[in-house]
Amino acid sequence: AAIRALCVAGKNKYGMKFIGIRNGYRGLIDNDVFKMDKLDFDSLVTAGGTCLGTSRVKPFKNPVPDPKTGLLPVEGIKETFKKNKLDALVCLGGNGTNTTASLLADAGFNVIGLPKTIDNDIVGTEESFGFQTAIQVATEGIEAIRTTARSHHRVMVVEIMGHKVGWLGLYAGLAANADAILLPEIPYDIKKLGKFIKSKFDGGQGYAVIACSEGAINLEEAKLGKKEFKKARESMAQSVGFRVAKELEAETGIETRTSVLGYTQRGGNPKPYDIVLATTIGAAAADFLAAGEFGKLVAINDGKITGVPLSTVAGVVKAITEDDPVLQTARALGICFGD
Repeated sequence: AAIRALCVAGKNKYGMKFIGIRNGYRGLIDNDVFKMDKLDFDSLVTAGGTCLGTSRVKPFKNPVPDPKTGLLPVEGIKETFKKNKLDALVCLGGNGTNTTASLLADAGFNVIGLPKTIDNDIVGTEESFGFQTAIQVATEGIEAIRTTARSHHRVMVVEIMGHKVGWLGLYAGLAANADAILLPEIPYDIKKLGKFIKSKFDGGQGYAVIACSEGAINLEEAKLGKKEFKKARESMAQSVGFRVAKELEAETGIETRTSVLGYTQRGGNPKPYDIVLATTIGAAAADFLAAGEFGKLVAINDGKITGVPLSTVAGVVKAITEDDPVLQTARALGICFGD
């Protein structure tokens, strides 16, 4: 929807022409491009995922010459700009994408960033498109798991995406009325969590559902340095949701199982809210291009489009803070965060 809005608005208002770059920065380096007028723009409105493809290539991280051309990644990008007579580049993505976009801007390229991530962790914008759709998918997943938790009198740990921040886990957990929510921002104490879960069984509920971010950490992990933490996580045989289930069952003696929602949260058709948000931001990006507002993230704050310097976005993660109103609401409703 954002790509469609950018191209249609840019053409209608300013007579702009666009080319698509396949597979993100990999395609930018390799000049893997095509004319955007070959796309069926109407079909893009309700298409989910990444229609141009993507990659995890980081042009500025440990750059090495291309074995075929001998060019460094940034030199390859310069050649792509030159061959296609590009005036500017629009990058859609999350933290990694926009961090690289900022580095490209520093290197002299005309760049604009758009906030596209289900994690909703980009600073400078209230919301990223994709977030609301993922909330609905995760919420429906938690609600479906509740059925088996109730019938089998179990604790069910539902693992939700969110490696560094827990926006998705918090919102989906609250929407699905989870009994507990575990987040990367709030280290959990397994004894406190276990005591809370036992109270749910002793009080007659007879089951419990936990929304667990994949990046949730316990008290011991919170004390580790960055390198130690990374090493500890890499040594884990299974994901966090399974560890929580194992710890909890050992603590409470209650049968506990894990369900990982996985990549379903990234797929499917976008919800109307996200379509409107992406369309609004995409159309605004055309205005930024026309005005020469480069080196900016097209953001939305207080219901208005704003331009945020990419330099303030790069390498920064928008984390949940204790004064967040949604977190406070969840606490007021008695949802446990294990702290």
